[in-house]
Amino acid sequence: MGLKELKNKKWFKVLTNMYVLVLTAFVVWMVFFDTNSLLIHLELKKEIKKLEKTQDFLKKEISKDKKIIEKLSDEQELMKFAREEYYLKKKNEEIYLIEYQDSLKASIENQ
Repeated sequence: MGLKELKNKKWFKVLTNMYVLVLTAFVVWMVFFDTNSLLIHLELKKEIKKLEKTQDFLKKEISKDKKIIEKLSDEQELMKFAREEYYLKKKNEEIYLIEYQDSLKASIENQ
């Protein structure tokens, strides 16, 4: 197949058209090399989705914390929370921690 035969092919004429060459170069530039390339846009979309998931999680955590704050605004609830979570006590009061066999096995398995 000589050069003349190749030039007479229809696909060769289409591919060597100046407009097709410029358009191909433009598309390649925009997809790979430009600062606003398609690849960068895809990475940014992934990051946006990840940040939106984080935002939803944090909003849920904020709502949980607000409920806890409202609950702890009552003095009785605050004392109950301090006793259960931090093992605090009043003066002249003794605290006994009772652990059952099942809770000991569960705590050993969690470690």
